Amino acid sequence: MNRLVGWFEELRRRDVFRAATFYSAGAWLVVEVLTQLVPVFGIPAATIRWVVIAGIAGFPFAILFSWLYTWTPEGIRRESEIDEGGSSRHLTGRQLDYLIIAVLAVAIGLLLVNKFVLRPRVAALAEKSIAVLPLLSEGRGADEQSLADGLTENLISALAQFDGLKVISRSSAFRFRDRSDGSAAIGRKLGVAHLLDGSVRREGDQVRIVLELIKVADGSTEWSQRYDRPYRGLFALQDEIAMAVARALKGELLASRGSVRSGDRPPSENLEAYNAFLQGKFYESRNTEADFRAGLASYARASALDRRYAAAYASYSLLATKLAGRYLQGEAMQAMYARAQQAAATAQAIDPRLAEAHLARGRLLIWKEFNWTAGAAEYRRALQLAPDSNLARTALADVQATLGQPRQAEALARQALATDVLNAQVWHSLGTFQMALGEYDQAEQSLRKAAELQPGMNGNQEQLAIIAILRGQPEQAMQAANLEHAGDWRDAAVARALQIGSDHAAADAALANMIEHQAGKAAYQIAQVQALRNDPDAVFLWLDRAWQTRDAGISMLLYDPLMSRFRDDPRFAAFCRKVGLPVPTTAPTPQGSVAKMHKPMAALQGRWPA
Repeated sequence: MNRLVGWFEELRRRDVFRAATFYSAGAWLVVEVLTQLVPVFGIPAATIRWVVIAGIAGFPFAILFSWLYTWTPEGIRRESEIDEGGSSRHLTGRQLDYLIIAVLAVAIGLLLVNKFVLRPRVAALAEKSIAVLPLLSEGRGADEQSLADGLTENLISALAQFDGLKVISRSSAFRFRDRSDGSAAIGRKLGVAHLLDGSVRREGDQVRIVLELIKVADGSTEWSQRYDRPYRGLFALQDEIAMAVARALKGELLASRGSVRSGDRPPSENLEAYNAFLQGKFYESRNTEADFRAGLASYARASALDRRYAAAYASYSLLATKLAGRYLQGEAMQAMYARAQQAAATAQAIDPRLAEAHLARGRLLIWKEFNWTAGAAEYRRALQLAPDSNLARTALADVQATLGQPRQAEALARQALATDVLNAQVWHSLGTFQMALGEYDQAEQSLRKAAELQPGMNGNQEQLAIIAILRGQPEQAMQAANLEHAGDWRDAAVARALQIGSDHAAADAALANMIEHQAGKAAYQIAQVQALRNDPDAVFLWLDRAWQTRDAGISMLLYDPLMSRFRDDPRFAAFCRKVGLPVPTTAPTPQGSVAKMHKPMAALQGRWPA
């Protein structure tokens, strides 16, 4: 017993207990600060877990250090060097006591602020969140379904006008059209506290809308209402429903930005024009060439019925540009672009403050003219006019990356995901931005999320293969490349992966195959393969061909990690000037990413001759 007492007395004399208390208090303070910074700055939540693990692992070393050394007014000294009869030990003990009290006071203060100020505020904000599920159509045919979808979209638009209310975007909410998941599962996946569900039925000149507001936590119905109104009063009914839902959500705490009015309605309130517009949206959402053409016909009919219908002209332009860029070539493509340009100009002339009109103009500038700077200006203006528009936000994110600003692009993509968490395209874009920043682990997670949400989507496995290439993993690169959908996407992915493998003959053959069969439509991808072969002359030759064919891949140049090794080549700056991109000095590579990008590239220096 005496030995045990003596042991504890020695620990006390060496201030080991004080050191342990100070270390624990400091670790607690660090964790408390991180807990509050994680949601603010988008720091990965796993960071807290690793900090806690590191703190626990470091505790024994801190105790050992305090046993061997002592902090004195003259600095850190070994325990054996301290005069036991001196005053330094007593002074050090008092200083440690003051430090412990100060650290504990700060930690407790942060804990109280978090518990009584921040958490209630976050909880209140979380409570003010809603997803409008696609209203069920009780009728048959495309007209009835387009009406139901249109009413859903307009409810989303109207509710988004309330400040402090988080409203999930269409693309995520419409994933639950079949309602196969329960309300709790849907709410959890979308990150909301409430769901608005219901149905629409039109019979002649009458429309019936049945709605219920569901509390996700327990599946209870907080509010329900049935509306039987004349169809000619549809617009007023939409506004009435939006206000009723806001009141059910304790709307007195929600401030609108003015009169709440669902968007996209014709200025003449011509219901026939509005119905044609909704049909256009319905066809456009089906995402095929035939449906795109049907959507254009519907938008054209809407604008013919109301010549001042700016939203119809803007939607026509946006869809015509998409049709031309995705499906058409040669004269047919140019003719469709011309129609898109005329519709965009008409929309802007009618309503210069219509966000969709600026989006239409921006898309044309980028897709048709490759004028990224002017296109970015139009997208910024669209986002100013419609701060809740994820279409504007994601479009601006893409062009920011093109202009060599992937960090800003990443921030915009994360903002979009806040209300559109199940949008596979945004997750894909986020992954490419993170890859450009050298954040390969995060990029891989984002791309796998995109593939999970939309397995049929092209490009996810291709980008995962590039991550493996950047990590210097030929087997993993080939595995991911072979998982890409058959066709040009897979051929390009496989050709890239082969360049870092040991089969030189297969790598040469894959490149020769691309040159023979894809030179007219994949010149940029061929340039990427040449980059992996460390052949600068071939890289710039194929970049020039990409510009001649107006290959959209050029938009990736300033954030493509496969091209980063050539930034110091004078031809890189010259090419950027020619195509209207910022030169490397005005579009800097993000901090911390250069070394990560170049490590696997350096490993290939001996693989292919310069």
